[in-house]
Amino acid sequence: MPRDPYEVLGVSRDASDDAIKKAYRKLARDYHPDRNPGDKQAEQKFKEVQDAYDIVGDKQKRAQYDRFGFSGPQAGFQDGPGGGFHWGFPGGGSGVHVDPAQAEEILSQFFGGGADMGDFFNRGRGRSGRSRRAAPAAPVETEITIPFLTAAQGGTVSVRIDSREVDLKIPAGIAEGKTLRLSGQGPGGADLHLKIHIQPHAYFQREGNDIILETPITLAEAALGAKVDVPTLDGTKLSVKIPPGTSSGARLRLRGKGIAGGDQYVQVKIVVPAATEARDRELIEEFAKRHPQHPRTGAPWE
Repeated sequence: MPRDPYEVLGVSRDASDDAIKKAYRKLARDYHPDRNPGDKQAEQKFKEVQDAYDIVGDKQKRAQYDRFGFSGPQAGFQDGPGGGFHWGFPGGGSGVHVDPAQAEEILSQFFGGGADMGDFFNRGRGRSGRSRRAAPAAPVETEITIPFLTAAQGGTVSVRIDSREVDLKIPAGIAEGKTLRLSGQGPGGADLHLKIHIQPHAYFQREGNDIILETPITLAEAALGAKVDVPTLDGTKLSVKIPPGTSSGARLRLRGKGIAGGDQYVQVKIVVPAATEARDRELIEEFAKRHPQHPRTGAPWE
């Protein structure tokens, strides 16, 4: 049995979405393979953090987990006596008998009110007992969350539907909120509409098909210029030249290194040390006198 996702992320069960996302980003950054090369324990923790956020970072999955735990509502229905249904529990056990009205109510909670008992169990029997053609089932809508890199580069994710594992092909560059349709894969042969949500990445951010990577540099590197190595979406690293006199917030473009032909931008963030020693202050003051600046000249409030 996997660990409680709230415990993995170190948040309480009533934590806000923002608190959960903040905790995930910190842990994903701490345990990311790029920061811990060859560390199998960190790699396992990184996967555990990803799996935990996949559950509690998605509103629908979180609600189902809070109510059912890891068992989930997919334990399954079976025909029961008297026209009702028997709901069995994972791992065995006698389960519980549910009459048709109760089962209808349960299904409406799981599938948004769009499921019909006759269609769901493919019963399709008329009052006379003879088979008849069932009306087409209404589409069933649900939501899934996919990894950032899968959304960016495309790939296949496994989706559990009606106790079945279905491979869903994700096109490269899919956007947040996009809906994919699986024809006839829902309950009772209904079409399944999957609304896509994308997990945040530990350090990449997305703007359309462009990728933004905030990159910290020192004051000396900003003033004198430097070369820094930065990661890209495909897992390789590139050496980027920082021109002398680069300011915080400046963006340097890596052409074609974004999503589906987009670009990657290295956004500079200058990390300034505190001048705590008297000699440090003298040197900085001398530099300021030798290179006077007026950065607020022409500012909107001037």
